[in-house]
Amino acid sequence: MHKKTILSLIFVVSIFLQGCDDKTQENEVNSMVAANEYVLTDTEQKQIVIQKQGDGYVVSSAKDKIVIFDIFATWCPPCQESASSISSLQEKYKENLIVIGLTIEDNLSNDDLLKFKKTYKANYILANSDQNRRLINDLAKSLELGERFPIPVMAIYKDAKLVNHYLGAVEEEFVESDILRTLEK
Repeated sequence: MHKKTILSLIFVVSIFLQGCDDKTQENEVNSMVAANEYVLTDTEQKQIVIQKQGDGYVVSSAKDKIVIFDIFATWCPPCQESASSISSLQEKYKENLIVIGLTIEDNLSNDDLLKFKKTYKANYILANSDQNRRLINDLAKSLELGERFPIPVMAIYKDAKLVNHYLGAVEEEFVESDILRTLEK
């Protein structure tokens, strides 16, 4: 009788541990998926899902489009100056392009970001999300920028492949040239 009880107990414990092992594997898979996905919130409270694929990025809702990430700060004069030219490109190539502004500022109010959008005519997606920092850090690592880097930073991707990136202020013509070259492929 004692032997049956011990065997039953071993059987129950092994089933329990096997179930825990499956759950652990499932949690690891979910963590990997979460690590490769960024859910951003824009100034209109819409969510934008960014997926990392290899060393590149795609926007879930715009997989066929060229993606430009603009890493900026509202207080940065070159960032302020470039906002209207970025908007111009977004408008001109809206069928093939999505621009996402990622502010480096923590705890920036949505009202302050909307004020920046209006003042500097930043008519493209501006993300004001707790995920910004994680995505910016990942972009910086992918672009080999180090922990501290100048802003603005602009990174251009198509089909999860880096097209080009710029540190500091850049002329609209250079970015447009990259867009046109990418569209020709």
